[in-house]
Amino acid sequence: MLTLIVLLPLLGFVLNGVLATQLGGNRVGKRFVTVVGCGLPILSFLLVVKAFSDLQAGGYAPLVEVAYRWALIGRSSFEIAFYFDRLSAVMALIVTGVGSVIHIYSVGYMAHDKSFGRFFAYLNLFLFFMLLLVLGRSLLVLFVGWEGVGLASYLLIGFWFDDLANARAGKKAFVVNRIGDAGFLLGMFVLYQAFGTLNMDSINSAFAIGAAKVVPASLVGVLLFIGATGKSAQIPLHVWLPDAMAGPTPVSALIHAATMVTAGVYLVARMSGVYLHAPEASTLMAVVGVATAFFAATIAIVQTDIKKVLAYSTVSQLGLMFVALGVGAYGVAIFHVVTHAFFKACLFLGAGSVIHALGGEQDIRKMGGLRKRIPVTFWTFAIATAAIAGIPPLAGFFSKDEILWFAFASTRGWSLLLFGVAALTALMTAFYMFRLLWLTFLGSSRMEPQVEAHVHESPLSMTGVLMLLALLSAVGGFLALPHFLEPQLPLPALQESLVHLQMPLLVLSIVIAFTGLAAAAFVYGRGTARGEGVKRRVPGLHRWLTGKYFIDELYERIVHRPLVWVSDVVFLRLGDRALLDATLNGLAALGQRSAGVLSRLQTGSLHLYAWFVLAGIVGALLWSWRHV
Repeated sequence: MLTLIVLLPLLGFVLNGVLATQLGGNRVGKRFVTVVGCGLPILSFLLVVKAFSDLQAGGYAPLVEVAYRWALIGRSSFEIAFYFDRLSAVMALIVTGVGSVIHIYSVGYMAHDKSFGRFFAYLNLFLFFMLLLVLGRSLLVLFVGWEGVGLASYLLIGFWFDDLANARAGKKAFVVNRIGDAGFLLGMFVLYQAFGTLNMDSINSAFAIGAAKVVPASLVGVLLFIGATGKSAQIPLHVWLPDAMAGPTPVSALIHAATMVTAGVYLVARMSGVYLHAPEASTLMAVVGVATAFFAATIAIVQTDIKKVLAYSTVSQLGLMFVALGVGAYGVAIFHVVTHAFFKACLFLGAGSVIHALGGEQDIRKMGGLRKRIPVTFWTFAIATAAIAGIPPLAGFFSKDEILWFAFASTRGWSLLLFGVAALTALMTAFYMFRLLWLTFLGSSRMEPQVEAHVHESPLSMTGVLMLLALLSAVGGFLALPHFLEPQLPLPALQESLVHLQMPLLVLSIVIAFTGLAAAAFVYGRGTARGEGVKRRVPGLHRWLTGKYFIDELYERIVHRPLVWVSDVVFLRLGDRALLDATLNGLAALGQRSAGVLSRLQTGSLHLYAWFVLAGIVGALLWSWRHV
């Protein structure tokens, strides 16, 4: 059954990939593409539900299924095996559940695209690799899925490749992720050298019984975290994710909510047995996470593209997840993965509904007044906004509050600075999300007349999905996932002297959320004048934030240009042209000149040939006389 869960989306990729042409329409109708593209992921979701029922019936003993033996090298057997426990069950439900509703939403959003079949083929491929990642028993199988979602993201981000900017964005995502993957591979090599296996449950068990003496846990933890840094867009490998908005909006929702970017969080949680013995790696993870969360939130405050605001929001929320992982609250991090999947999918698909209604417009400065024009989109977007801002009792309130609490009170955290920066990030999150809500839906219209005349609500295939995700964003916090995962991912111990502060910090968390709401209402409640006034007062800071701290420009100067110079001067001019081409061309020229000289001897004169023969005989006799 586990193998079938993984293979069903792959079957959808094959059927739509074979039967649907790439550019010139479809050889089969859109109905067939829709049934296959949406039906098989939904069937996969139903099988995950059945597997979860079996897991419960078996007392939560992990389900293991070996599909086949991949390779046998010496005494080492590498198998394609799937592993279904509490953690992978939660992830598989999110991947197939949220992934399926994104597929359904895409039917309406991509209805008029000329490459409808190719789009669904790629979506199914993405889902296949993500399921391979979360259900794989070994790091090797996980890594195949890890690389596969990198490939699928490249195809989907650059889906509209006729625009070179989209193609470049896909290439950027692919290349940046390969940098992180180098660290992942090194971590795998170290683990295999130490234990002779890549099965994650075996590795965690080995560390639990004191295998840290064999290999430094922090070394492995840092190497694997480098891989997670690339996939989950943490500093300094965060630069690909905002540009991933180049793809269709359902792609953004799939990458940000249900699949790719949460893979790094899942990897660390799955390898928690290593990180429990790696305090240095855990501290590094918490520091990078909180720095990324703060850094991305400051950029999101000034973004004017509706999808870019949500993109930097995702980077920031992922940073908070790594804060939870760094302080040992692995179950809390997964809890935020789940609630984030609900409200971020709703937000991205809501943004897609806005873009669909406005004929492709994405600049929030040219929106406003949409609340009554597209009411379903507005109310679902508002619920998801309140959820990510931490307004109780919506989903984001519970998971974000637990992150702040464990950052403050965990024995592995217990840092006022860590808590303070995370709390400030939460405040900025509430502010920029309600800013987005106000500028998009409330106030007076700033739309172009020709755009405003054609504003319309999205079809039911899109709004129905928005309503479902809004409902999950509202009630998802009551799932209490950290306690469900606790037998597998124990919560960290708390500082006894701080336990009595839990309720005051809970109140503080609520105050932070409503403060962000009030600040956004004050600045943008009566239009954009106050916001523009703030921008004029701090032009230097605004320039840095809109320039995204010029990190891309820094990489261009210190990485890209030197590599281009080395490629051009060393490899192209000296290596290729001066050495390889000059050698081969020189040999060819020598052959040509030699042939030219020898060709002059072929005159057709018998007298000349006779003289040559006579000269040869005389030369041979002289040589024999001297040497014999």
